[in-house]
Amino acid sequence: MTGLDLGIADRTALVCGASKGLGRACAEALSAVGVRVVLCARTAAPLEAAAADIAAAQGQSVATVVADVTTEAGREAILRACPNPDILINNSAGPPPGRFEGWGAAEWEAATSANMIAPILLMRAVLGGMRARRWGRIINITSSAVKQPLPMLGLSNGARAGLTGFVSTVAREVAADGVTINNLLPGRFATDRLESYVAAVAQAEGVTPEELSHQLRDDIPAGRFGRADEFGAVCAFLASEHAGYITAQNILLDGGAYPGIF
Repeated sequence: MTGLDLGIADRTALVCGASKGLGRACAEALSAVGVRVVLCARTAAPLEAAAADIAAAQGQSVATVVADVTTEAGREAILRACPNPDILINNSAGPPPGRFEGWGAAEWEAATSANMIAPILLMRAVLGGMRARRWGRIINITSSAVKQPLPMLGLSNGARAGLTGFVSTVAREVAADGVTINNLLPGRFATDRLESYVAAVAQAEGVTPEELSHQLRDDIPAGRFGRADEFGAVCAFLASEHAGYITAQNILLDGGAYPGIF
């Protein structure tokens, strides 16, 4: 991002799920406006590759933490590396597609652990410092499914809706301390996650992935899937000084696909 000064140069951001896709796009956008980014993900190779690319593009070092945010040990490692972030980007891969008949307690526990409980616990860990400093930004990457549930993504629909309800409460409790908490709701973006979803749904419906991709694009008024860099730019703005009056919101990025008013 260039042109508009977002006023967050030299702030520190902790970006989860930052090795690829929308998490990486957020890290790239924040780094481009001068934010010091700490990237975390579960797999070392793509994480280090992302960090190297961002460092080369911006001419600054990028810290990384290989950790599983869904575990207590993983969260402890992440917070040791970045104990007092000014900006927290919560992001975790969504659970696999499927049908409710195939989901037992283990599947629901994994889904809620990754997409509801882990973000809540990270927020709890950093909110005290943000409130004491009278400044903070928390952005949760959730899904358009909290506005319009998606077929075969019941695990994600349920877990992310739970996180949305929690944020609605806590964001209002900390707003007077200069801390904002918002959710970004991506629709169809050209990422690995979309490819895996298309493959699963296409198989279930007996069509080819190409046919389903064309159908999904046709359902988007913009006529295309979103680009990760577009998502990153919105994330960087929400983290900026200019977004201090935006909080407790669910901001939908879907090319106009959601048909409702609210």
